[in-house]
Amino acid sequence: MAYRALIVGAGGMGRAWGRNLKECEQTEVVGWVDIRPEVAQEAADQLEFAGIYAGDDLGRAIAETRPDFVVDVTIPEAHRDVTVQALAAGLPVLGEKPMAHSMEAAREMVAASEKAGRLYMVSQSRRYDPRIHAYRRLIEREIGPPGILNSDFYIGAHFGGFRDEMPSPLVLDMAIHTFDAARYLSGADAVAVYCEEFNPPWSWYRGDACATAVFEMGGGLRYTYRGSWCSEGRHTSWESEWRAVGPKGTATWDGHSQIVAEVVTQTGGFHSQFETRIAEAEQNVHHGIAGSLRDFLNALQTGATPMGECHDNIKSLAMVFSAIESSATGQRVKVVV
Repeated sequence: MAYRALIVGAGGMGRAWGRNLKECEQTEVVGWVDIRPEVAQEAADQLEFAGIYAGDDLGRAIAETRPDFVVDVTIPEAHRDVTVQALAAGLPVLGEKPMAHSMEAAREMVAASEKAGRLYMVSQSRRYDPRIHAYRRLIEREIGPPGILNSDFYIGAHFGGFRDEMPSPLVLDMAIHTFDAARYLSGADAVAVYCEEFNPPWSWYRGDACATAVFEMGGGLRYTYRGSWCSEGRHTSWESEWRAVGPKGTATWDGHSQIVAEVVTQTGGFHSQFETRIAEAEQNVHHGIAGSLRDFLNALQTGATPMGECHDNIKSLAMVFSAIESSATGQRVKVVV
């Protein structure tokens, strides 16, 4: 059985989703919606989706194409309206990150999922990386529950366009990935945060492109985020560099292929003695949005709860907006979902 998919949003990421859906043997694209109908048609033609609906009316598209689910790849400010309308029509929704442009909108979307009794999942695509899975297993098996978790993200990203003008470009547009990864790696949710955003003199961004945040997580864990989108040279991975410290040792991941722990084997003396443990990532798995699509389809087939299900993902979004509030007020802020 092929699930019938309706795509909303025909920009660059929308077309990436179109290719993703085309390459998946379990899905069939039956329509494409965009506020610019000619762009929806252009996207459909480019990917050779012959004869499908292409237009600007979501309600009409749903009625005419009778999809099994909707893929929301619009701008964050449009996510609420698209998602709520699709859910009200009885359709599950797979949406791009971030869930919404505000916590109020995100809460409405979660409530709409509950009212409709339909799945709403956010594609937090960087969770679908075998390296982060390997790192999590190493933490769990070798060092125990971490009390310290640090991430460093330093990339000089010359995007041009809207990011150069937006407020909080790093925290609002990118840090959701790293904050969500911290929740995934630690198994803990954020309780409170103190954050400072800033912009060095050489920054090409109008808004603050750098941030340092300290999160209190459940169980007493402290998670520290340091990041910059205007840091030239010696770039980190887009997945960040990580250090987790637990009762039995320390595990690090360079964001690339080095996933290593040093585990205590003997105490006594000035330093304990350690053994090195190395984790290997699985091969031949679906990465990124291909992984999130298959997780979503598995949830439709089995009823399992996928990663990124809205009740969970809103906890990562809350970290973003709480960090921005802390930076604006200069105060420690509770993270409230």
